[in-house]
Amino acid sequence: MPELRPERPSRKHQQRFNTGFTMQLIMLFIIGLAAGLLSGMFGVGGGVIIVPALVFFFGMNQQAANGTSLIALLLPVGLLGVLEYYRSGNIAMQNIWFGLTIAFGLFAGAFFGAHLAIEVSSELLRRMFAVFLVFVAIRLWL
Repeated sequence: MPELRPERPSRKHQQRFNTGFTMQLIMLFIIGLAAGLLSGMFGVGGGVIIVPALVFFFGMNQQAANGTSLIALLLPVGLLGVLEYYRSGNIAMQNIWFGLTIAFGLFAGAFFGAHLAIEVSSELLRRMFAVFLVFVAIRLWL
């Protein structure tokens, strides 16, 4: 059976994360909270919120961001995907902690997002989602 340990992240990759542990936890929780809110409101989260946020705010490459997002959504959805990213060396133990921290925010945010979505009309919710998707598309494009 192949060894499950990923390659060590590059020095450049490690330096990106040395901005202060507490601040990182707060940012990761906010990412999870936003993903949870939007998931509760629009049914989105991982690919639309978490992955771009990890790329933009933490400088992760796409594979590490995808793997970290799957960690946050791990059970039962992402377990096999997480194992595959881990085996290929694209996520490290730090990514696992990041993903678990995001998961706590998702848990709380989904509740509040669903509550907000119930309070607005279906038409307004649909328009809000469209504006959000355009914003994400423009940000990714640029």
